[in-house]
Amino acid sequence: MVRALEEEKEHLRAKLGQFKGMFDGIRQTKSLVIETNGGPSSPSDRLSKSQASSPQTDPNDQQQEQPVPPSSDSERAEPSRPPPSDPPAPQPRGPPSDLDMMKEKFAKLLLGEDMSGGGKGVSSALALSNAITNLAASAFGEQKRLEPMAPDTKARWKKEIDWLLSVTDHIVEFVPSKQKAKDGSNMEIMITRQRTDLHMNVPALKKLDGMLLDCLDNFKDQNEFYYEKGPSNNEKWWIPTPKVPPNGLSEVTRKWLQYQKDSVHQVLKAAMAINAQVLTEMEIPESYIEALPKNGRASLGDAMYKSITDDFFDPDVFLQSVDLSSEHKIVDLKNKIEQSVVIWERKMNAKDNKSAWGSAVSMEKREIIEDRAETILLILKHRFPGIPQSDLDISKIQYNRNVGHAILESYSRIIESLAFTVLSRIDDVMLIDSQARGGDEEDAKTTLLDFMDWEPDTKNADADANANGNGDAPPPVKATTIITNKRFLDKLETLSGLKSPSSRH
Repeated sequence: MVRALEEEKEHLRAKLGQFKGMFDGIRQTKSLVIETNGGPSSPSDRLSKSQASSPQTDPNDQQQEQPVPPSSDSERAEPSRPPPSDPPAPQPRGPPSDLDMMKEKFAKLLLGEDMSGGGKGVSSALALSNAITNLAASAFGEQKRLEPMAPDTKARWKKEIDWLLSVTDHIVEFVPSKQKAKDGSNMEIMITRQRTDLHMNVPALKKLDGMLLDCLDNFKDQNEFYYEKGPSNNEKWWIPTPKVPPNGLSEVTRKWLQYQKDSVHQVLKAAMAINAQVLTEMEIPESYIEALPKNGRASLGDAMYKSITDDFFDPDVFLQSVDLSSEHKIVDLKNKIEQSVVIWERKMNAKDNKSAWGSAVSMEKREIIEDRAETILLILKHRFPGIPQSDLDISKIQYNRNVGHAILESYSRIIESLAFTVLSRIDDVMLIDSQARGGDEEDAKTTLLDFMDWEPDTKNADADANANGNGDAPPPVKATTIITNKRFLDKLETLSGLKSPSSRH
């Protein structure tokens, strides 16, 4: 009985010792946590912590070790921390999205090409005109060969030109319209629609643009002519020279090439008509007017003024009498004639005869003289479509504030330039083919009458030759019987019917 009681006491004492050991371990763990927060712990601290965490089985044999404080700062050890993780490597950025590119392009347009933001940029109209011109220059370049555009370049051209042309969707005008009220009555209200000239000419220019690209795509599968590096003594040595078989092109290829040439002719004439119409509608800047001479004689010179105002006038004879040997001289002649036309128009519109623009020349004679000058300008434009712009055109584009006119002018100008370049490349191939076949080089060249669709009056010429009896050319006729009695814009309308109508409905 006594032995059973002693065993029970020993059992209770063992349990009490276990509880006491667990309590001391928890207390020492809390102490170690406080010391760790206050400063670095020593290796003895970590040892005490590991010993304290194990439960005691016998309280008599258990000896608790107290943590030993570090003797100096040099003996302090840094706590074990995970190594710092490296920052994530930057992901390589892909190409900018279409939205980012469009934002950047229109941001530059809003700044007027002044990226400093100082307000020194150009007008919105000129910024859009420059953007369309620069885009075409980067996409087409000189078009040295008759070949399709690269797929990525073609896609970029279509995408970015659509961005720039999207501005025209928001250029509107107010037009009257009828609306039916709830009570059944009709009332007239004003609604907005796209401006008439933009509604007609922007789709037309897009159509011409597509026709040119399709024409270039048609040369993808041709294999009868190829290109070689141009000779070094050539004026444009960087442009490759076309080569054809020794016997020339086949009849099928020759007819197909002529068909492509006719198609490009139509594109060129339509683009020139739209561009001339838009430039005519632009206002003449005051800076250009202030720089004009007082009269047309001072602008043209005595010799050219006398030739234009003579009773007998032939534009071809006049052009043969002037020097057109270089591009600079052609532009200079065009500048002089345009200055004279502006002076004569202002004199005819002057209301005060005592003003500086007044003149004693009759209105009828001035109209005839102006008509002749405009005819010469028209011939120069069609005979030399690739020449630079005149001072009047540059001045109009620079000081223009009409965004719609700026877009139409620049878009039609680049289509005109591209069409002329493609036409020149086709003429080069046809010229080489004519030489290979032993034909006359003049057969492959485009004459002025062919380009403008003017038919020479051969019947009247033959009749006059028979009447003279000696077959000599007839004497020059008076100006009232030749084409100079037509107005400039009327002759442009004969080239294309894409002039803006007065109303859509």
